Amino acid sequence: MAVRVGEGTEIAKAALGQDGAGGVSVRGARGEPGPRAPERLRARLGDSRAARSIVGWRRRRGRVRSRRVWRAATMASWAALSPSIVEYFEGEDSYRCGYCKNESGSRSNGMWAHSMTVQDYQDLIDRGWRRSGKYVYKPVMNQTCCPQYTIRCRPLQFQPSKSHKKVLKKMLKFLAKGEISKGNCEDEPMEPTMEDTVAGDFGLINKLDIQCDLKTLSDDVKESFESEEKKKGRIPKKEESKELIQSQHIEEKLGSGEPSHPVKVHTAPKPGKGADLSKPPCRKAKEIRKERKRLKLMHQNPAGELAGFQAQGEPPSLFQPKANKSNQPKSLEDLIFESLPENASHKLEVRLVPVSFEDPEFKSSFSQSFSLYVKYQMAIHQDPPDECGKTEFTRFLCSSPLEAENPPHGPDCGYGSFHQQYWLDGRIIAVGVIDILPYCVSSVYLYYDPDYSFLSLGVYSALREIGFTRQLHQKTSQLSYYYMGFYIHSCPKMKYKGQYRPSDLLCPETYVWVPIEQCLSSLENSKYCRFNQDPEAVDEGRSKEPDRLQVFHRKAIMPYGIYKKQQKDPSEEAAVLQYAGLVGQVCSERMLLLRN
Repeated sequence: MAVRVGEGTEIAKAALGQDGAGGVSVRGARGEPGPRAPERLRARLGDSRAARSIVGWRRRRGRVRSRRVWRAATMASWAALSPSIVEYFEGEDSYRCGYCKNESGSRSNGMWAHSMTVQDYQDLIDRGWRRSGKYVYKPVMNQTCCPQYTIRCRPLQFQPSKSHKKVLKKMLKFLAKGEISKGNCEDEPMEPTMEDTVAGDFGLINKLDIQCDLKTLSDDVKESFESEEKKKGRIPKKEESKELIQSQHIEEKLGSGEPSHPVKVHTAPKPGKGADLSKPPCRKAKEIRKERKRLKLMHQNPAGELAGFQAQGEPPSLFQPKANKSNQPKSLEDLIFESLPENASHKLEVRLVPVSFEDPEFKSSFSQSFSLYVKYQMAIHQDPPDECGKTEFTRFLCSSPLEAENPPHGPDCGYGSFHQQYWLDGRIIAVGVIDILPYCVSSVYLYYDPDYSFLSLGVYSALREIGFTRQLHQKTSQLSYYYMGFYIHSCPKMKYKGQYRPSDLLCPETYVWVPIEQCLSSLENSKYCRFNQDPEAVDEGRSKEPDRLQVFHRKAIMPYGIYKKQQKDPSEEAAVLQYAGLVGQVCSERMLLLRN
């Protein structure tokens, strides 16, 4: 992401308000009850005391509940509803593009997520949203200079290409014998770029003086949620999420977690170099000669081996596969976890660490991880020291709105945001930032030690990420996709993501997934394309009943239909309707839109 720190700061401040908090009262989450709940909302929430408390409705039977009881009931209700709390920034922001360097060509909508459930974020990225820290943004696809299409890979059908295998073998040789490849792999995508994460939009966030991180509000809500969940025994055990994969061979193999994606392509891929997954794997000439010889002998001896084939109803074939497993192409897992000798030169371990300062492993490794980030930013992106400080690092890569969840049928590590740390011989050489969501592993960022660029860590981490998704799928069957962020066809160095096949692009109008092969010809003719070929198709998840959108206003939660009757500013309706259209009906009813 070739965005530079500090870009767009004033725009963000303007969106949030001069105090950086948008004028939001940080006590709003825990104040006293608001107006009586409307009958419609009460019917939806039920008639429990908790449901009445959440919208500020009190029973009147001659006695007054204490504030303490009301707060407990309110927080219990919030925990039960698992709300996402977001603050939408009205209008569209224009700023410098991190791809084509257009000074005001990049356009997006954005909101600040004080908290967010993994399901809500999953639904949002399936509508073209992405996050950077707690800032969640969506490019205005038909107006921005470099349209950014959400791309996902299908790991269950993925087969590594020839260039992918080269990277994996290069890592194995380095670990086993300490061999360093002489070539610089200029024909392969390698390192991540700053554009990969947030494109130009990162300028709105990285140096954001957003005191509206609304830390107080966020902490208050979190504290209340946690206290209530502890009472219910719902807090996940952190020991269970320390490491994602408890492999018995972790010291012999490459490790068991997987890091994040971004991979930089130095030159455009050469035509014909990528593997064509529709064709059978190539065979060596020596094997073909042996097959011909065997076939010739079979014809000379019809009563022998050939008769055996015919008896089974199988006609002889020049490319008849052998039963020997060694003749089959190696799987991605075979290539990643190939055994190393006992006297291997190096040991690589990949650790999955929850992004939380309450986690001891994350906390103990924070200093080393931050130092690596600074080294990477200064060497790869030439950032000055004051633009890659601890504040920027924490806001960008350690702050996440996602609430950790650990349901019984989910992955062992749970859902949420994680750092995947690559430990080589006892020290961190790379860190991948990922989100584990109900249906996918979503890449966020990768930073690494520039001294190890020869290992093509960008490609290597992407392949490990794909293998990691396949492994999670074994426990959680619906988790079967690998989201690589945005695909930008108009930017040559961002087209490498299309080489991880099979993959799909998200239609920016109907939000259905379309195989990338069907999209490329259209993208060659136009930067912005509607991929859905059905002219009658519409966005099925669009906002159809905006009055049912949930609003959090003056310590009360209510439908927008009730809220708008209390407002006198007609311009506010346009902002709320824009928000509803962008997030869709389902998320607008689940998430709480914070209004002043």
